[in-house]
Amino acid sequence: MTLIEALAREHPGITVLPASTRTAAYLHDAGTRAAAAGHDGPTVALPTTPHEVQALVRTAASLGVQVVPRGAGTGLSGGASARPDQLVISTERLRRIVEVAPLDELAVVEPGVLNADLNTHLAPYGLFYAPDPASHEISTLGGNIATNAGGLRCAKYGVTRESVLALDVVLADGSLISVGQRSVKGVTGLDLVSLFVGSEGVLGIVVGATLRLHPVPVARRTLTAFFPSTPDGARALAAITATPVRPAIVEFLDEPTLRDIDRASGSDLRTRGASLVLVEIDGYGIDEQERDLTAALVAVGGTVRAETAEDAQRLWELRRSGRGFGQGVPRWLVGEDIAVPRSALPDVYAYFSEIEARYGVDVSAVAHAGDGNLHPVVSRLISPGADPAVLPDDLIDAATDLVRFALSRGGTVSGEHGIGSTKLDWAGLELGERTVQAQRAIKHALDPDDLLNPGKAIPRADAYASAP
Repeated sequence: MTLIEALAREHPGITVLPASTRTAAYLHDAGTRAAAAGHDGPTVALPTTPHEVQALVRTAASLGVQVVPRGAGTGLSGGASARPDQLVISTERLRRIVEVAPLDELAVVEPGVLNADLNTHLAPYGLFYAPDPASHEISTLGGNIATNAGGLRCAKYGVTRESVLALDVVLADGSLISVGQRSVKGVTGLDLVSLFVGSEGVLGIVVGATLRLHPVPVARRTLTAFFPSTPDGARALAAITATPVRPAIVEFLDEPTLRDIDRASGSDLRTRGASLVLVEIDGYGIDEQERDLTAALVAVGGTVRAETAEDAQRLWELRRSGRGFGQGVPRWLVGEDIAVPRSALPDVYAYFSEIEARYGVDVSAVAHAGDGNLHPVVSRLISPGADPAVLPDDLIDAATDLVRFALSRGGTVSGEHGIGSTKLDWAGLELGERTVQAQRAIKHALDPDDLLNPGKAIPRADAYASAP
C-alpha cells in the first residue's frame, strides 16, 4: 500500500496534498530556497489537532516513511527541507492559543501560532512573550522552539529555552508525552524540555507548549550611539557591560551594513557615523538607565541620542527588515550565525579584514551584541557567465575560516538558527567524537529507525574534528 493510499484510507478527515509540483515549496525552507518550478515536492499532511499528528506519525512509521516536521518554513539552516519520498507534517493549522494564565504568567499554545500573534493576543493582559526573532511576524512558535530561536531581546530575556516551561511532544512511534511543568521550579527527573528545545524535530514533533510570560515594561526607550569606525563601535560595546544597566536589546551594525541598509531603504544612517550601537532599555528607572548608558558611550567616543518613538520604530524596522545586500548587483552570499563571548566581538570584526584579503571576498555583520551572536555574510560579485546557484569553493572556505576563528575564541557555529542540513560540517568542527556519539545515542533511543527529520541537526558519527 502506498503512503497516499494509506493516508486516504486511515485518515480521510486530514487534508493531505499528494507529491506534485503543487507541493514543491515544501522541498525547502527560507535558508535553502531554490528554484523548484517543475519539480515534484513531497507528500504534505496538514493536521489540525495533536491526535491527528499522532495518527499520521503512526501510519508513516508502519510504512517506513520518513517524516519531516515543518512550521512556517522560515528557518535559515535547511532544518525543514524535504525530499519527494518523505512525508511533511506541517503544523501550520495547529494554531490555537489554548490558555492564558495571568497570575501564573504563562500561556499554553499550539505550535502553529505565529510569534507576533501571541503578543497581540497577550496585550490586553499586560503581558508579553519575550523571544522575538527577526521573523517574528511570520515564524511559528513551534519552529522557534525547534531551533531554540533567539532574537533582539535575548540580551535581557534570554533565548526561547528560557521561556519554555513544558512541552507536549509526539515521538517517532506516535506516542504523545508531556515533559516539564507549569511551575517555574521543577527538578523531577532529567530536563527533557531543554533536550527537545532546539532539537530541530529529530527527536519528536512539538504539538503543544507552555510558555513563560513577562509583564509589559512600564517604559521603553531607544538610544543610538554612532561611532567613527567599525572597530571603534565594536570596542565600545564593553562600556555597556561595565555599567549596572542591562538593556533589553543591544544591536551592533558595522559600516558595510549601514551602507547596504541606506542603499536599500533610502535611509541616511551612514551620514550619522560609520557604525551603530542600537539599544533598547526598558522598565523602571529608565531615566537613570539612559543617563548611565549615555555617559558610558560618550566616554568611549559615541555620539548618543535618545530617539523619539517614531524614529525608534523606524530604526527597529530597518534593523529587522533585512540588510539590502547588493541592490541590483548579483552576488554570491554565505550567511552565518556564529556566537562568541561578548568580549571577543571586537576580535571577530577585526578578523573580517584578514578574511577579505585572504579570499578576495567582502564580509559584513550585524550582531546581537548583548549576547555575542553575530550574523556575518561573506559575499563576492558573481563572475560573468558563472552559475549563480553554485557557490565557489573559496567562498565556502572563507566562511569556514571565519567559523574556525569563532571557535578559537570560545564560540559556536550557531547561536540561534540551528544546524539543520546546511551546517552539519561546521557542527563537526565544534563537537568532539564522544559528544557526537552521545547525541546520536539519544536520537537512536527515541527514534531507532531514524524516521524523524533524518540527516538534520546531528553530524554523522564520523563527521567530527577537534576544534582549533
